[in-house]
This record gives sequence, C-alpha cells and structure tokens, in this order.
Amino acid sequence: MAVTEKDVQSVLRGVKDPELGFDVVLLGLVYDIRINGGDVHVTMSLTSPMCPAAGQIVEEATQKIQALEGVERADVELTFSPPWTPERISPLIRASLGL
Repeated sequence: MAVTEKDVQSVLRGVKDPELGFDVVLLGLVYDIRINGGDVHVTMSLTSPMCPAAGQIVEEATQKIQALEGVERADVELTFSPPWTPERISPLIRASLGL
C-alpha cells in the first residue's frame, strides 16, 4: 500500500510541541511533504531556532513516519527559511491562544 501525504500528516498530528502542547501540523510547522515510492521527506520548522526540544521533535516525527506501512525511509529536515510565525497556526487555534 502506497503512503500518502494525508497518512504522513495524520501521524505527525501525534508529534506535539512540548512548550505549546499542540501538534506540529496544527501549529503550521510542517512546510512540505514529498513522497517518492517508499521514501518520505518532510521539511518542517520549529517555533524557535533555539528550541531545546528540537532533537526530540525531529526524532519523534521520523519514527512515526518510519512506522507507516509502505515507508522504507523517512527523512525530516529542519528549516528556518521562512521563519515560523504564529500566522501559520490555524485561525481558530490562534484565537484560542489569544494571538
């Protein structure tokens, strides 16, 4: 069974930003998902370049993607270009956070 972008987004919803308590998809931290057969490449950011949980978040995301049926290799790349801003959060959640 071929993995889809929706499958990847679904498992990434289980990866939480420990400071904000919301998942990386909801926060708008996932910038790009590319799938080529069994290889999945995700480009994502963090709420801050100095995030102390960066390694943990990347490792958890990689493990969750790798566990998907049909994934042979998962690669999660961090980028800070463009830098993440709260405007990437869905409007409903932004409002609940008072942003």
